[in-house]
Amino acid sequence: MKRGASKLSVTRPVSLRIGLFVLLVSFFWSGNIVAIKFGLSTIPPFWSAFWRMGVAVAVVACWARVRAQPIRLGREHYRKMLGMTVLFAGQIAIFNLGVDFTSPAYAVVLLNSNPVMVNLISHFFMADDRLTRQRLCGLAAAFGGIAYVMLGRPDAALAPNPLLGNFLMLLSALLLAIRLVYTQHLVRGMDPLRLVIWQMLLGLPIFLALAVAFEEPLLKPLSYEPVLAIAYQSVVVAGFCFVAWTVLLQRHSAGNLAMFTFSVPIFGVVLAGILFGEAITPRLAAGAAAVALGISIVMRSNRAAARRAGARA
Repeated sequence: MKRGASKLSVTRPVSLRIGLFVLLVSFFWSGNIVAIKFGLSTIPPFWSAFWRMGVAVAVVACWARVRAQPIRLGREHYRKMLGMTVLFAGQIAIFNLGVDFTSPAYAVVLLNSNPVMVNLISHFFMADDRLTRQRLCGLAAAFGGIAYVMLGRPDAALAPNPLLGNFLMLLSALLLAIRLVYTQHLVRGMDPLRLVIWQMLLGLPIFLALAVAFEEPLLKPLSYEPVLAIAYQSVVVAGFCFVAWTVLLQRHSAGNLAMFTFSVPIFGVVLAGILFGEAITPRLAAGAAAVALGISIVMRSNRAAARRAGARA
C-alpha cells in the first residue's frame, strides 16, 4: 500500500438495484444546472446559492426530525467539518458562477468530468480504488472529451463568457472530486445526514457574505420560474440527492459510484436542448459521448475488480 493510503476495509460492490438507484439520482442531478440557469436570470449566483442551501437545510432538518435522528455535531468533528465547509462553499460558489457564464449543456458536461478526477485522486488515498490499465484507458477517453468541450464556444445567447465559464466549471469539477473523496473518508466515522446538513449550514454565512458584498438580491422582478428553480435545487438536489449520495458513500467506494454518473452529461445535454433550445453541436455531442464512454469503461473495470475481490474473499 502506498504511503498515505487509507487502511479502510474494502467497500461493497455496486449491485444492479443500487446501480439503477444511482442512475435515478444522476437524472435528478442532471436537472440541477438547468434549474440554476433558469434562476440566474433573476437571482444572481451567490444569492442563488444562499437561498438554495437555506431551504435545503430546512428540508434535511425536517427529514432528520422525522427519522428521530440527532444532528448535533460532536467536538471531535469540528476540525474536519471546517475543511469540508471550505471545500463545499468554494465548489458551489464557483459552480454557480460557471453556470452563469457558459451554457447549460456545456456546463453539465464539464462539471460531470468529476468522476475522472475522483478516480485519479482515489488512487492515492483509498486502498480499494487503485487504477488499472483499463481504467486509465477509460479515463484518457473521458479526458479527451473534456478537453474537446472545454475549448468549444456555445450559443452566445446562453453563454456571455464561455471560456471563463468553461474554466470555472472544470475547476468546480475538480473541487467536487476532492469533496467526494473527502466525504467518503468522513462518513466512515460520522452519520451522513449530519455531514450533509452541517456542510450546508456552515456554508450559509459564506454565501451570504459573498452575496451582500458583490450582488444585488434580484436582477429583475421575481416570478414563479426562479422560485420553482430554487425549490428544485433545494428539495430534489440539495435535499434528496445530497443525502442519497452521502449514504451510498458509506457503503460503496467513491470511484465505483462516480462511474454511474456517466449518464449525467447525456441527461443534461438532452434537458438543455429541450428546455433551452440549445443546439447539440458535433463538438458537444462528441465530447459528451467521449466522457460517457470513458466513464463507462472505468465502471466496467471497477465491477470486474469487485467480482475478483469477492471471489478471493
